[in-house]
Amino acid sequence: MEYLKEEKTTGQKILFTGLDDAGKTSIILALQREFSKIAILSPTRGAQRKIFEFLGKEISEWDLGGQMTYRISYLKNPNKYFDNTEIVIYVIDIQNEPRIPEAISYLKDVVYQFLKLPINPPIYVFFHKYDPVLIRNKLNNFIALTEKSEETMRNELNYEKIYFYNTSIYDFSTIMHAMSEILLELYPKAQLIEKTIKEFANKINSEGLMIIDENSLIIGSFYKDEKIKKILDSATPYFLTLNDSFKLGGGSEELLQDQDQILVQRANRYILFKQIILKTGFSPYYVILTKKGQFFYKDDFSSLINLLGEIIFR
Repeated sequence: MEYLKEEKTTGQKILFTGLDDAGKTSIILALQREFSKIAILSPTRGAQRKIFEFLGKEISEWDLGGQMTYRISYLKNPNKYFDNTEIVIYVIDIQNEPRIPEAISYLKDVVYQFLKLPINPPIYVFFHKYDPVLIRNKLNNFIALTEKSEETMRNELNYEKIYFYNTSIYDFSTIMHAMSEILLELYPKAQLIEKTIKEFANKINSEGLMIIDENSLIIGSFYKDEKIKKILDSATPYFLTLNDSFKLGGGSEELLQDQDQILVQRANRYILFKQIILKTGFSPYYVILTKKGQFFYKDDFSSLINLLGEIIFR
């Protein structure tokens, strides 16, 4: 993610927690598109705190190292680590089946501290490392394991606001959609943004459209059907990585480049990646859309930019 400040605790607080080696930091780095750093990660030491911006709001992100010594410290100091939490991302390594009971046990300890504080933030459990290659080979095993783990947590925790996602850094869309859906729950105007995007997509005859911020988070989307959603999901990391690496500059014969946008043709379908500025002085957003036919008009995007700017920043 694009961090704005160090060691600041204001803003709505999101807690990443779970056992060591579950993949908490790799999720954060994936959203930063810092994939090269994931392979050389060392265990997170203590609590790492950062601030990032989402739709004009400051989000305080706490990444809690999961080693036993640290976990004991968090439980002994709940006011310091857990209080004021708005959202919990609890990460479980679904490939490490022997440690799943330990992960559930620690989550029970965390929930107990929440009840004592008292707070009751929604808990989003990420069954992480749900990697496509492994799932293809052992799909039924993983389905059974996640269902069993989910049932155990629901029964043993008796916690009303608990939700479940399957995530993998090797399927970037799983992380992107999960985190986007979760953060949009904090934003009261999310439905208005979604409505605006749908109306714009229909106006320009787009089959699918996503608007993404600098942190790889989707602020709104429209898809004609599941096939179109998959097309845009697969295109998104390609465009974002290209943008990071080349700043929309130079390179491939398949790209038709025009200043702040890239256009890719696949058969009779076009996919457009375009940077937009909703307010001067703020980070850019990115439009990714697909449609049949190569007709995109700047005036159309101007109206979308004005409407979204009004919704987000007024």
